[in-house]
Amino acid sequence: MRAQACSAPSDSLNPKKPLVLVAPGKGGARIVALNRAACHSGLGVGDLLSNARSKVLALQARDADPASDAAALHRLALWALRYTPVVAAWDEASGANGLFLDITGCAHLFGGEERLLADLRARLHGFGLAPRLAIANTAGTAWAVAHYGHTDRMIVRSGDEAKALGDLPMAALRLSGNAQSLMRRLGFRRIGEIMNQPRAPFAARFDGHVLLRLDQAMGRAPEPLLPVVPPAVHRAQAMFVEPIMSTENVLVAARRLLVTLSQDLAVDDAGARVVRLLLFGVDGDVLPLDLGLAAPSRDPDHIVRLIALRLERLEHDLETGFGFEAAAIHVLVAETLTERQTGLSMSEDDASPDGLARLVDRLQQRLGHGAVRQLHPYQSHSPGRAEQVRSATPTPPRPEALSDQAASNAPAALRPLLLLPKPEEVQVVALIPDGPPRQFRWRGITHHVADAEGPERITPEWWRRTDDEERDYYVVEDVAGRLFWLYRHGLYGNRAASPQWFVHGVFP
Repeated sequence: MRAQACSAPSDSLNPKKPLVLVAPGKGGARIVALNRAACHSGLGVGDLLSNARSKVLALQARDADPASDAAALHRLALWALRYTPVVAAWDEASGANGLFLDITGCAHLFGGEERLLADLRARLHGFGLAPRLAIANTAGTAWAVAHYGHTDRMIVRSGDEAKALGDLPMAALRLSGNAQSLMRRLGFRRIGEIMNQPRAPFAARFDGHVLLRLDQAMGRAPEPLLPVVPPAVHRAQAMFVEPIMSTENVLVAARRLLVTLSQDLAVDDAGARVVRLLLFGVDGDVLPLDLGLAAPSRDPDHIVRLIALRLERLEHDLETGFGFEAAAIHVLVAETLTERQTGLSMSEDDASPDGLARLVDRLQQRLGHGAVRQLHPYQSHSPGRAEQVRSATPTPPRPEALSDQAASNAPAALRPLLLLPKPEEVQVVALIPDGPPRQFRWRGITHHVADAEGPERITPEWWRRTDDEERDYYVVEDVAGRLFWLYRHGLYGNRAASPQWFVHGVFP
């Protein structure tokens, strides 16, 4: 993995005068971030503001706003998707002021790592930021060099991690404040001083965090990154020679990207269910559009029509900005879509499943997300809770839920399509003690049973279970061929209560 770290220090706020950001801490307000001028004045993160003012008379202080910093970093991370599909943010002790970009397999698209780094630096400078950039094989080395390297732009070649880290301070390993203080008391100032030391004494004196950070920086231990958005299953991207500013140009570019994606999806016998269109503005702004499809599709024309409908509903006027210099389409969710035999007729049958799915997609884009709903199976033993009303189209997965997606499967047993709003009591003649009904009277009509299947005992979930919810269900057919779903509550011979019978649903 080639990891790129970029840090945007506070110099962009006021690069000439000492400036610090403060937040409440032990003993009073403490510095949480500072620009280069304040750093050269002898100040550091964690210093008391009162002590800092006594050292630097012309010191400027501002209250830290972590929420706004995190929101701004998230917007910058979306913009950085133009370089790679995997972008992660860090917000540890240094604050929310940097990004990790996994550029593995992406650098050649920009002419190599040097050109990618130069392009990224120039664009961030254009946004008024003063970035520090580094590329390395590991995220730990890239972070350390970006923060504490001798230059604001550096590429660490593969195998040179130890050389790049050797002269850096211990803080470059992202250690806790207590660990750094203990290191200083033991006489360790640079990372190179502990690289070749015996590991057993360090493991005994420190927790495993110190050796773990060193191993991660050296590539001996993995360091997984949590991307700000889920990585795309398939993606296509285009850079424009001149910025585009009209809806027509956006649709033309989107269709070209979708044609490329349709070929990749066809190779995997897959269709898109959730598509994200990203429009990268010249000013660093990003316009994301998420589209959910009712059924898997890889038809470029159909998806472009949905994008056009979505753009019509946008309050954002595409022609009022500086234009878009790049566009990308990410397939976030894909499902199997095998080839099907098409009909010989030249007219489209809108009553087909594909036609219905396209209708749902058009309604969804015109009326908004959640306007079209349908029943989805839900894992529950209770028939009344075995379905949920949800949106007809899926939503983009969250990063924290990528590995925690529970499957909901429809019950295998025969179920009526519709249940009665409330089970209705009936009078039943049945074989005892637990035989099926022979005849029952419901809504004033007597039905003679020709065939019956059951019983199927259904009990609720253990956390919902009560004594009156255990039921034995039967599928019965009367002599006229009508199917009913009946259940018995209770057992014959029970002295506490006599069994009761109910109709819960009917089959069409």
